[in-house]
Amino acid sequence: MSELSILLKLFEQNKISRRQFITQATALGLTAAISPALFSSAAQASTPTKGGRLVMGCTGGSTTDSMDPATLTSNMNQNLNWQIRNNLVEIDHNLQPIPELAESWEATPDAKVWRFKLRKDVEFHNGKTMTSEDVIYSINHHRGEQSKSGAKAYLESIKDIKVDGKYEIIFELSGGSADFPFIMGDYHLTICPAGTTGQQWEEGIGTGAYVLQSWEPGVRAMATRNPNYWKEGRGHFDEVETLSIVDTNARTNALKTGQINYMDRVELKTVHLLKRMPGINVTATTGTAHYTMPMLVDQKPYDDNNVRMALKLIVDREELLRQVLRGYGELGNDHPIAPVNRYYNGELDQRKYDPDKARFHMKKAGMLDHTFNLHAADAAFAGAVDAAVMVQEQAKKAGIKINVVREPDDGYWSNVWMKKEWCMCYWGGRPTEDMMFSVAYANGAPWNDTNWEHKRFNELLLAARAELDNEKRAKMYGEMQEICRNDSGTIVPMYNQMVEASSEKLGHGPISGHMALDGMRNGERWWMKK
Repeated sequence: MSELSILLKLFEQNKISRRQFITQATALGLTAAISPALFSSAAQASTPTKGGRLVMGCTGGSTTDSMDPATLTSNMNQNLNWQIRNNLVEIDHNLQPIPELAESWEATPDAKVWRFKLRKDVEFHNGKTMTSEDVIYSINHHRGEQSKSGAKAYLESIKDIKVDGKYEIIFELSGGSADFPFIMGDYHLTICPAGTTGQQWEEGIGTGAYVLQSWEPGVRAMATRNPNYWKEGRGHFDEVETLSIVDTNARTNALKTGQINYMDRVELKTVHLLKRMPGINVTATTGTAHYTMPMLVDQKPYDDNNVRMALKLIVDREELLRQVLRGYGELGNDHPIAPVNRYYNGELDQRKYDPDKARFHMKKAGMLDHTFNLHAADAAFAGAVDAAVMVQEQAKKAGIKINVVREPDDGYWSNVWMKKEWCMCYWGGRPTEDMMFSVAYANGAPWNDTNWEHKRFNELLLAARAELDNEKRAKMYGEMQEICRNDSGTIVPMYNQMVEASSEKLGHGPISGHMALDGMRNGERWWMKK
């Protein structure tokens, strides 16, 4: 491919601006080769157009999936959720909160009271106008005593929610929360009509760019463009079809043969081959996503930190990064805060593979004769079974025995994750430290998948949430990462880039690293080129 062709491709994909295109072409002495028609064609290709069908092949779909926003777990239903629904706040591609159903917000100086002004004349798919009543109902859906919502932990600081007319909401918090707008952008907290309950969640009534037409959990969903969508410049496709295709090879073949035009989690072993295929674009986006191996610390022998430390030390992270991710990622350090997060602690020593030290800790725990079951399925992430087998081999040098238990892909998230004592797992990450720690590491959090509890950690979590001094806050989050690294039941071997592939017929702007599939919003943000 010529240098000019490369520049044009980058411009078509909105990866460089018109000015950057001209500057780089000039520096390379290529301006004479650029005809107005050629540049005009590239500009037209990067301009959103209406029409066409987006067909996606996604991982993780399960027959146990639900469209209840409180229980979203798989890429399939998380993405579908944002096709058909909106939040008060959207997290953009720079991991910053921007207005969505809320047109603005403001806080008191202590960040304890937040006032959100809602957009007016926004309609649900059933024709009902959205008001503050719907917002309060939707948020309270996750706050109930019996709630199993993954967002429940984020909302525990809310003391009261008040209405100030039909289009203003006031949140009163028990303590300051500098990140509160980020919380309102969490994918669970989409706004639905007041009174929605039970089977009604599966109807998918929302305010989103698409109207749900059919929904087969773990199989297929079909949605059509909302003719009354309120958001300018979004929702371009006539139809969006979302398919659960758990097997990586099946997803890849579906893309190659044109059965789908977008796939997540490209097989990294063969990504170099996919890159060579005409008509296919491969993107690799760095974000907050990471792979984990959680252990239930309230079960023996994982209640002993010597066991946990030994298992952390027998993981050769560099080999996993090289073999499983093919270099598309960064080394993990046994905490969930990614290098792109604001308060990432880059001063912590990188944990390394150390069989001798691992053996020392395991012997100290008296568990050298124990065989550890590591439960795995590629539903956790592409290559999860291979990664588990690699860890099994790595442990042998320390004299530690691991039995890899291969689980079915279907139902993995409901039958294995948070149920089996040690397993493979994937986290999309969160845009802030408070959100990530609150949902997966705080004491009593619904998705604390190790049942870990640490007094100092939980004290720091509350203090950092309310701290408005940036330097003090960074110090607190740095200490929390160190506590996780040295005590928690979570092994974090690597942060992965989100490697996905699509037809070159699809157009898009800057891709978000917030979550997979362009922050789970590719249905709303992308378009079909003419």
